[in-house]
Amino acid sequence: MAETPVLVQPERGQSPRMENFRRAVYRFRTNTLSMVGLVMLVFIVVIAFAAPVIVPHPEDAEGKTRVTARLEAPSAEFPFGTDNVGRDIYSRLLLGTGLALQVGIVIIVLATAIGVTIGGVAAYFGGWVDEILMRITDIFLTVPALILAIAVTAALGKGIINVMIGISLVWWPGFARLTRSLVLSLKEEPFVEAARGLGASDLRVLFRHILPNALSPIIVKMSTDFGFAVLTAAALSFIGLGAQPPTPEWGAMINEGRDYFPQQWWVATFPGMAIFLLVFSWNLLGDGLRDVLDPRSRR
Repeated sequence: MAETPVLVQPERGQSPRMENFRRAVYRFRTNTLSMVGLVMLVFIVVIAFAAPVIVPHPEDAEGKTRVTARLEAPSAEFPFGTDNVGRDIYSRLLLGTGLALQVGIVIIVLATAIGVTIGGVAAYFGGWVDEILMRITDIFLTVPALILAIAVTAALGKGIINVMIGISLVWWPGFARLTRSLVLSLKEEPFVEAARGLGASDLRVLFRHILPNALSPIIVKMSTDFGFAVLTAAALSFIGLGAQPPTPEWGAMINEGRDYFPQQWWVATFPGMAIFLLVFSWNLLGDGLRDVLDPRSRR
């Protein structure tokens, strides 16, 4: 006689929202690659906060040089070697971790704010508003993001702040397109009609009722785009548009070491590995968040 399957009931008094949250956490914890990405990211964040205390040569991020120790190979005193003016690469690399995270966060937050606002307004009001805003978005999408970011940053001037502004101004179209599709699918839902029936203004309906219900895919895109934003910022610093000496920015450090590769390989290799690990950890974390927050991605 076949056994009757036992159905596991949620705990008494537990809300459906809490049950869904527990299931999402369980799915994330059982995704090995996502947990690896989370651990790597936590480790990087800890380094960013602890770097000013643990680095052996903090003065190397402020312009100090050691002519007699230039281009020394990795050793006990200089674990990652020294650069062309004798600065400790290990110290500069750790001190640049916080800057890399700050750059990525600012770019993604600004791009999300711009894109979500434009996409949400276009979808909700429709008509000529939608047409104008989406044609502007299409114009931005026709030019490769890196090329447009170079042009905007060059017009604004050199500097890490201008890099963040420049990349943000070319990164928002993807968020605008995503938000528009989400708002179009939500604006005719019963809870939106109920809010309108209670006399809520259009902006209140959009920003208090529709957009909060569209956050999951937006959060997933933010997590997956973070690494690419860091990579783009490093590319602009590599060509001289970003952080200026002696700021310990990873892209600028790679640029300083390219003339000495492959003989003094450590000058460019370690900053390149740092960029790879940061981007890789965010991509793994983004994949996990997509599996948890986006039902369409689940098998």
